[in-house]
Amino acid sequence: MRLIRSEFLKIRTTNVWWLFALGAFGLLLLAFAINALNMHFVLDQPAEMAEGMDPEGAAAMSALAEPVALTSYMVTSGQYFGLMFVMLLGIITVTNEYHHQTATTTFLATPQRTSVILAKAAVGGVFGVVLWLVTTAVTVPATAIFLNSENITPALGDWEVIRAILLNGLAYALWALIGIGIGVLIRSQIGATITAMVMYTVGTIAVSIIVNVLTNLLEWDWLANVQWAMPSLASNLMTSGADLPGQPSYWVGAVVLIAWALVTGLIGTLLTRTRDVS
Repeated sequence: MRLIRSEFLKIRTTNVWWLFALGAFGLLLLAFAINALNMHFVLDQPAEMAEGMDPEGAAAMSALAEPVALTSYMVTSGQYFGLMFVMLLGIITVTNEYHHQTATTTFLATPQRTSVILAKAAVGGVFGVVLWLVTTAVTVPATAIFLNSENITPALGDWEVIRAILLNGLAYALWALIGIGIGVLIRSQIGATITAMVMYTVGTIAVSIIVNVLTNLLEWDWLANVQWAMPSLASNLMTSGADLPGQPSYWVGAVVLIAWALVTGLIGTLLTRTRDVS
């Protein structure tokens, strides 16, 4: 508990946590507005939106418009940016130690380096869960208002939607571990932040494009599922609520994201235990 309190103090005494919280909240509002606008046109003109799509894409669009999938989609709005900020916080909790040259002092005070990493993971996870609670408290009533305005009964009480909301909270916690793993691998605060941002944004888009191109060229349908190994796409998959045509089941995304968190956390812990911090 002493280590956890210490890590909380390190975050609370800087401007990082509330700047990230404000950024995540602002982008949440933007994401929800964009999603609501997109779904308004989909629900208003479903036939016109599906026109020109391949059969699988049209089927996915139709399935997304169903109350359960639609409610899950709207209530988890802002996940993309929220997870990014949680990842960045995880990175900074580690790289700050090296940036401000306090790592040596920290590990001298607590020679068991694994305990330090676990404390950072716990604090990052708590921050992620708190951010999830705040964003969910906003998106749940906003989703109900939006769907009622579209004459659709919100499926907030359905287990699939509740499951999507809970798994969204798990995603927020797991991305803190991924961020800590990246922070240990790349000690430079600027280097780790830029690398993570590029991988999270550009990397995700690049992998999706490459996989789709190769799938069409080689005509290997199974190849399309490779993209779900990307943690950002896995996070979205695990909160989909209903299974959409052309996508694996939600639990596949959960397994992939848990695996990423465990692997990065384990590698980060092992490296921290063996590296010279001076």
